[in-house]
Amino acid sequence: MIDRLSSTDQTNKLVEELVEIHGPLVFHQSGGCCDGSAPMCFPRNEFRVGSRDIFLGSINSQPFFIAEDQYSYWEHTHLIIDVVPGRGGMFSLEGPTGKRFLTRSRVFTDEEYSELKNYPAQHAKDITNYEGLKTTS
Repeated sequence: MIDRLSSTDQTNKLVEELVEIHGPLVFHQSGGCCDGSAPMCFPRNEFRVGSRDIFLGSINSQPFFIAEDQYSYWEHTHLIIDVVPGRGGMFSLEGPTGKRFLTRSRVFTDEEYSELKNYPAQHAKDITNYEGLKTTS
C-alpha cells in the first residue's frame, strides 16, 4: 500500500525527544494562515481531533491528522514532514526547541493515486489504535 505520509530522520529524532518530555503526541495539519498552515504537535491527552479529520499515518507511532477540507485539496499529494531551524507554531510543542515542523509534498504518480483510491482515508472517529486519542463528537 502507498503511504500518504512520511517523515525525515530529523523529524523522527525531534519527535522522540518530544515524546520523552511530553508523553504520547498527536499531529494536526490544518489549513489556516500563519501558525495554522504548519503541522502542529500537541500532547495527545490535551488535544481533540475533529471526528471528521482525516488520518494520514503516523510519525514514530504518533498519529497525524489533516482537516477534512484540507485533505480534499491535498489528497493527490504525499506529505513529508520535515524539521527546519526556526520558531514553531505558538501552541506546537516544538516551539521552544529552536526548530519547527514543515510540510513538504510531492504529487502522487497516476499509478500511486489510482492504488490509493482502493484504500479510502479514514476519519479520526474510526481510528481506535492510539491510546488516549480524543475526538470531537
